[in-house]
Amino acid sequence: MTGSRIGFIGLGNQGAPIAHRIVDAGLALTVWARRPEVLEAYVAKGATAATSVADLGAACDHVGICVSADADVIQVCDELVPAMRPGSRVVIHSTVLPETCIALARKCAARGVALIDAPVSGGAARAEKGALTVICGGDEAVFGAVRPVLETFGKDIVLLGPVGAGQRAKIINNALLAANIATAHAALGAGVAMGLDRAALARTIRSSSGYSFGLEVSASTPSPADFKGAALLVKDVGLLEAALSDDPGAAVLSATARPYLTEAMG
Repeated sequence: MTGSRIGFIGLGNQGAPIAHRIVDAGLALTVWARRPEVLEAYVAKGATAATSVADLGAACDHVGICVSADADVIQVCDELVPAMRPGSRVVIHSTVLPETCIALARKCAARGVALIDAPVSGGAARAEKGALTVICGGDEAVFGAVRPVLETFGKDIVLLGPVGAGQRAKIINNALLAANIATAHAALGAGVAMGLDRAALARTIRSSSGYSFGLEVSASTPSPADFKGAALLVKDVGLLEAALSDDPGAAVLSATARPYLTEAMG
């Protein structure tokens, strides 16, 4: 990536440690945020603060986007892509509909810009360690070009197919997580109903065949209302339902997860 300038937009809970990993790796980084004070920590490490999305796009060869929802990704790209040079690349780290990435890839291609979707899994803690799973969809040549940047914060980096494939895999993963949390919560509740100590049961399952990450979430949140990640999982289960409305597997996952998520959201 010698000579390349990397841009990053979306310095929230997930995006912030990703951007820190990029600049800490010695790559030339340009960042933008609605609140300029957010940029100070990156500028202190040698990053450049852009004054607008368009200015960032004009300056960068590779731009990572890690904002919350489809509408946010579309808005950023509408400002970003017209300013980018042909041959540049856009990398979508947000979890959105596959169709959103496919449509944006067409708009990018019309301007000679490549797009790859690369949602991430693992949370902020793994991002800080450079150990995220990066789930990609796009052209193999584009994947090869962006991989050196992805390796600054990702440990398991996989190309699953064309644009949209990364999002399909990510929303399936998150719907499965939601279903696992729901199942684990029901299992721990059943144990309490049978007179078992909840913490002791959770400790036993941790070293037994029923273990899952969903158990860890349920064991640390006595009530669904205590689960702070519920809103994002509600969004992602909704994405799965929208993308695979007629698929029986999607229906099973959403039907398993929905009651728990509904309770968690109050």
